Amino acid sequence: MLKIKLTPTGKRNHRQYRIVVANDREKLTGNIIEHLGHFDPHAATDQVKLNRDLYQSWLAKGALPTSTVKALVAKSQMVSPSNH
Repeated sequence: MLKIKLTPTGKRNHRQYRIVVANDREKLTGNIIEHLGHFDPHAATDQVKLNRDLYQSWLAKGALPTSTVKALVAKSQMVSPSNH
């Protein structure tokens, strides 16, 4: 099953995350199918950058977002409805 999930990048105490499509049994830093965007929890503004067209197309193909990704996307849509 395909999942839309976060993969960690960056330094140990300053993590950043990529929003990717990957197999649900794949390791966090394992093989990914497509990179959809990124999330920086330390940024002051505009923390989530996401290609919404790709995100919607992967949802239509049956990929399921994790609860964290779903919450981040909902929060980013409330803040700024423009495409990133």
